[in-house]
Amino acid sequence: MRWQCRLLGVNRSGLYYRPTGESADNLVLMRLLDEQYTRTPYYGVRRMVAHLRQSGHEVNPKRVRRLLRTMGLAAVYPKPALSQPHPDHAVYPYLLRGLVIDRCDQVWSTDITYVRLAAGFVYLMAVIDWYSRYVLGWALSTTLDADFCIDAVEQLLARKQCEIFNTDQGAQFTTTRFTRPLLDRGIKVSMDGRGRALDNIFVERLWRTVKYEYVYLQDIPTVRAAWLGLRDFFHFYNYERLHQSLDYRTPAEVYFGNQPACGEQDTYQPATILIS
Repeated sequence: MRWQCRLLGVNRSGLYYRPTGESADNLVLMRLLDEQYTRTPYYGVRRMVAHLRQSGHEVNPKRVRRLLRTMGLAAVYPKPALSQPHPDHAVYPYLLRGLVIDRCDQVWSTDITYVRLAAGFVYLMAVIDWYSRYVLGWALSTTLDADFCIDAVEQLLARKQCEIFNTDQGAQFTTTRFTRPLLDRGIKVSMDGRGRALDNIFVERLWRTVKYEYVYLQDIPTVRAAWLGLRDFFHFYNYERLHQSLDYRTPAEVYFGNQPACGEQDTYQPATILIS
């Protein structure tokens, strides 16, 4: 082992390091931050600090800022350094402003959100069709690495594709490992402007629905339980939940309706749990 570490230039002590999870106190704070962010995504660190203090928790801005970064949350008002891409990654213009979206598979969109567990948390990524609101695919990960996003989209692109794929400017989506497969298939890449929450409004609405109608009503014990619960919820969301904006139809009714662009019945399964 010592010889292998020497050849690779790796510190041997790093092989034995096991990262520790968040403390019970921090998990409580993260739950409160997640609930408040869902209600008021425009709250910055100072307002979040004030909210927690009013709830009886003595916290400082440094702690709250670190927890929000761990959760992948940032206030949506315009400000410098919001949703920063990697400095070596390309950022593409926003292509949906003023665009008439009138068919399925014209525009897909994706994002990542934080999902709390009884003793921890995971990150949820989903791809949604803008016209029908149909959730095409999703995946879970215990880290914010790009791999689980890339794998989920690759599984989806193996079966079908869209005309425009919209994301935010996070490093998971600006890496060429994510954008290159899209561009190679002739798909246009669109990215939200910094601090413009409404640029990806349908995914933001999806996250509110997932959290208020599933996550906040459950005490999810494990990652596996979260995967099983979300699998059932997204089936309900796609095939049973009536949407006022869809004239009280389900996303599946619109996506698989009498519109030629919508194609055949979908059999896509969500990506497997990725624990990286």
